[in-house]
Amino acid sequence: MGNAPVSSLVSLPTLAPTSTLAACALPYQEYLRRTDHSAYTITCFLSDLRLLTEYLGYSTQIRALTRERLSAWLDHLRFDRGAKPAPKTMARRVTFLKNFTAWLVKSELLASDPMASVALSRPDPPLPELLFDDEVARLEAAAAEDVRCHLLVMLLLNAGLKKEEVMGLALGHVDVSDPEHPSVEVHFPGQAKRRRERRMALPAAWTSLYERYLERYRPRERVFECTDRNLGYVLAAAVKRAGIEKRVTLQLLRDIYAVRQLRSGVSPDTLRERLGLSEEAWYETADKYRKLAFPA
Repeated sequence: MGNAPVSSLVSLPTLAPTSTLAACALPYQEYLRRTDHSAYTITCFLSDLRLLTEYLGYSTQIRALTRERLSAWLDHLRFDRGAKPAPKTMARRVTFLKNFTAWLVKSELLASDPMASVALSRPDPPLPELLFDDEVARLEAAAAEDVRCHLLVMLLLNAGLKKEEVMGLALGHVDVSDPEHPSVEVHFPGQAKRRRERRMALPAAWTSLYERYLERYRPRERVFECTDRNLGYVLAAAVKRAGIEKRVTLQLLRDIYAVRQLRSGVSPDTLRERLGLSEEAWYETADKYRKLAFPA
């Protein structure tokens, strides 16, 4: 069950409620491929489907999937296989089941979703320590001493890009044709591009800052033609100048963007889109941002 794209020459089996779990592998792989799932997620979900099929039996029919049988599989993974699986691994397998059964319902292979009422329980990682508003202001002032750092901080605080998106940002993806309304476009190669590409607005001050940056560094293809480690050093220097003792990373600035969005009234669904996250990735982060934005 690899994650290579299914060739157009391969005829996918037509499924029915009486089809076996074993027959689901290729159609489910094609569904994942067409619905904005990363290669890593596809590999993991197909591996989980293989484990489920081995446990229930290759001849088990789709219509025989019940909440009790799926829960029994999860209990088997937790308690009957020697080494106890990591909580994150078990959480991912619940995510797989929810995705798989939802696909079966959408495909009219199950009348109702046996996983619909199963809560998604995930381990709680430690929350990052955000900067206070005055610390953000001090960081912005310190960053202004270095045009590259200033551009980076403004980009992260106003667009919330991931580190990989920052590093992949091409010159052609920056639009300053309207100086009062500059923006950047986030692009993805291959199958990842379907629903994660987006245009992010930036403040008007970005335009003149970007022009100064181009004149100073003269990049040829990408906006930041250095390593992400170098950008980390640039940010760390500004943090030191600002007298901030907290750990500040590119990810923390993305977190601050997300929290500010929620506090301003942006809906979780809209925030997910602005962050460029798939539904599976959103499961990993939604609770973190809710807790950070609205602590009890």
